[in-house]
Amino acid sequence: MIKVPQCRSYLREWKDRKMKVKDFYYDLPRELIAQYPLEERDSSRLMVVSRGDSVIVDDSFRSLVTYLNPGDCLVLNDTRVIPARLYGRRKTGAKVEIFLIDPYAETPMALVKPSKKIVPGERIELEDGSFVEVLE
Repeated sequence: MIKVPQCRSYLREWKDRKMKVKDFYYDLPRELIAQYPLEERDSSRLMVVSRGDSVIVDDSFRSLVTYLNPGDCLVLNDTRVIPARLYGRRKTGAKVEIFLIDPYAETPMALVKPSKKIVPGERIELEDGSFVEVLE
């Protein structure tokens, strides 16, 4: 159990702040990204944030029921992860990362990093040799 006294003021500070795409960028080492589900699915990790007393608990999913109270709403997400992150290079050779937001749309939307230097009409060569063109 970790006591986080700054948690409340931190959340209040963010409540009225306008969110930016860069707020969602963070470093996550590839070796920490699960490639396959655990054999014992209920042994996966569970982070519990108690908003009332600013406590964060690192537990396992099998303990989920101990945190639920009558009247709580549990939302289940049964979506599957798709390989939505593409890597490529600009004509200059500079690396580009493309994160597809809706890869199944007629014209897929994406976040491109670094986005400041990419211009409409620019073509980016992907790792497999194919190209994508930036529309706007």
